[in-house]
Amino acid sequence: MASHHFSSSSFFTTFRLCFCLLFPFLLGMASAQLTTNYYSSSCPNALSIIKSAVNTAVNNEARMGASLLRLHFHDCFVNGCDASILLDDTSNFTGEKTAVPNANSVRGFDVIDTIKSQVESSCPGVVSCADILAVVARDSVVALGGPSWTVRLGRRDSTTASLSTANSDIPAPTLNLSGLISSFSNKGFSANEMVALSGSHTIGQARCTNFRDRLYNETNIDASFQSSLQANCPSSGGDNNLSPLDTKSPTTFDNAYFTNLVNNKGLLHSDQQLFNGGSTDSQVTTYSTKSTTFFTDFANAIVKMGNLSPLTGTSGQIRTNCRKTN
Repeated sequence: MASHHFSSSSFFTTFRLCFCLLFPFLLGMASAQLTTNYYSSSCPNALSIIKSAVNTAVNNEARMGASLLRLHFHDCFVNGCDASILLDDTSNFTGEKTAVPNANSVRGFDVIDTIKSQVESSCPGVVSCADILAVVARDSVVALGGPSWTVRLGRRDSTTASLSTANSDIPAPTLNLSGLISSFSNKGFSANEMVALSGSHTIGQARCTNFRDRLYNETNIDASFQSSLQANCPSSGGDNNLSPLDTKSPTTFDNAYFTNLVNNKGLLHSDQQLFNGGSTDSQVTTYSTKSTTFFTDFANAIVKMGNLSPLTGTSGQIRTNCRKTN
């Protein structure tokens, strides 16, 4: 019977060959992964600069915290978290700012501009606008009393935007529960994650035009809540009059949004759909009594949202000015 001798040299030759073949694949995987310490050496002050600027903006106007959080959401739901929402229209390019969900509605661009210029002064050409949006969302929630989470970084900025995708992919306030579930499912979210993310409506305001129909045509609404809102949102006119999404604590990130839903005090049709005899009722009830559960679920879901199709490696660019491509 022949004996087989183990040859270390042949083993390492084989190993080296396998590794060389695998290395580009492994590198591709690594470059597509966002990391928590991405700027630790290239721009060590980035996170503190952003946090300070967000705190200043939110102290000046509490509503800005909600506006900044919403920018991240409306960015990520349109071709991934690539800062496409920040691009202004040009003579040969239409951005996303005039899309139906965004026009006369998204705001906070000036705060992002301020942050970007401060970060550029510290480390030119290093920190992307997409990463700024992701960090700003976290810092805004924290500034208003909500949970914190570790933001993964390394996104790059798009060179294009899509008005049509903004119009089709950002969930509308008129959606029924089934529509909300499918809109979020299209982005890889479960119904549970959709409910958790909807809890961002514990802060911020909505325009009369987006809840008028609920005020005058729906019955699953608390009567006193309804009449108090009708004073500021007439059946015609006053389209841009604002009301808080969470009537109880509009500038605190808490679980009151869910308590409101249980009491039929959801402002938008889409809000009340989460508690209207359907499959998500029990989750809303849980969140209404357990804020820690909501906070944990929200943080996990928003980290997942921040991972939607980022541009990494050599894709995209690091914009110098968030409003325009380099």
